Amino acid sequence: MSTGSRTVEAAVRAERTRILSELLDDLPKLADAAVATMREEIPAYEAQGPAFHADVRDQVARHYRAKLGVLLEERTVTYEDIAFTRRAAMRRARAGVALADYINAFRVGQQVFWEAVVERAGHTYAGREAALALATPLMRYCDFASTHAANAYMEFQQYAAAEAVRESRDLLETLLAGAVPTRGRELAAAQAHGLAPDARTPLLVVTAVLAGPPNEVTTGPDRGADARHAACAAIARTGGNGTRTLSVVRQSEIVAIPVLGPGTAPEELCDRLQAVLDSLAAEGIRLAMGISTVSFGTAQIPQAYQEARAVLDFVPEEGGVAALPRITPFQYLALKADDTARHLVDPRITALLAEDRARGGVLTATIRAFAAADLNLRAAAERLQIHPNTAQYRLRRIQERTGRSLRSINDLVELLVAIALQDSLPTNDGRERLATATNEGRGRADVRSSHEPR
Repeated sequence: MSTGSRTVEAAVRAERTRILSELLDDLPKLADAAVATMREEIPAYEAQGPAFHADVRDQVARHYRAKLGVLLEERTVTYEDIAFTRRAAMRRARAGVALADYINAFRVGQQVFWEAVVERAGHTYAGREAALALATPLMRYCDFASTHAANAYMEFQQYAAAEAVRESRDLLETLLAGAVPTRGRELAAAQAHGLAPDARTPLLVVTAVLAGPPNEVTTGPDRGADARHAACAAIARTGGNGTRTLSVVRQSEIVAIPVLGPGTAPEELCDRLQAVLDSLAAEGIRLAMGISTVSFGTAQIPQAYQEARAVLDFVPEEGGVAALPRITPFQYLALKADDTARHLVDPRITALLAEDRARGGVLTATIRAFAAADLNLRAAAERLQIHPNTAQYRLRRIQERTGRSLRSINDLVELLVAIALQDSLPTNDGRERLATATNEGRGRADVRSSHEPR
């Protein structure tokens, strides 16, 4: 190597040492500049408070100090040099900073540091060469540090998610056992889900299981578990008024406790859950869902859970929703009736209803509409969208075939009981049974078209 080359190399090395030493002397100002730039370019950082910004500044200063130490010693960065990164990554995740914003902060810190290197390099040949010689090790440091920081961030998120699942599961088991969370994380989790132990908060209990034939989504234990967890997450999003519904996968079932917010009717929440069921079905995940009656306060949750489990018997094999808030006590008793109750029905009534169902159910619809209209023939005809004379003709046919007059309360109740028992027969399509009960629970009349003379 010529004397001139050695002189140039020595000059570059001297400039390199000078640049790094000046940066080390100016490290506090450099850290301030980096934090200011992060706040300017990353809205999520600007939105944080003074304590967060002070923590960021401390981390930037530590990274700059570690970086300068590695460069001055002309060695490769090691994990020991940046061990402090792990705890900082966890704090960022806990603060709700997105991973993209966190890694962007590394980019900004690197950018500010590099601009400082270029500024101090000046316009001399040796200075520029020294800066270029620093580019590669600076990039290596940033890649190494940001990769380990991202891994620590993701590890903490996974841990936090697992902790949240455990807390939710523990809370659910406490509530189902009839106990009340009184302190610690369980109490905090209960309050976060709107389940304050000392409040008579109106709530429902929901239980759901996978239904329908095996398919590409639910075949096998792993895919079945995936389907349950996907459904559990979807149900958790049904909460309103800023609260998240407590929803937990509990072995083969999903149990959720949605809270009824102010002004929210139970039927509205049932509609939301029905929408979730339909959305999941479109994705190939079929559920059978049971929904309890409205309970007030956490003390009633065990009983409500038993209601939700029991009403699952009303759901057909292909899935659906059986919601007690949509079912009247009369319909519930009919759905739970045994064969003895059906044998008590007059055979003439049974024959008429079976024949009428085969022909489209116009007479059954007329009985329901007449009852819903409080025995007002004209109002019943309007519900059915037929002429009053047609409605009168149907009433006569029913009386002739069954010996029951729809204007007699006892006879009308007997006919309605027979209809409800027929609807609840297991040989009937389950979806139709539930739809009938649900529609009546909502106060709707079954409107049928008629080919009869008007």
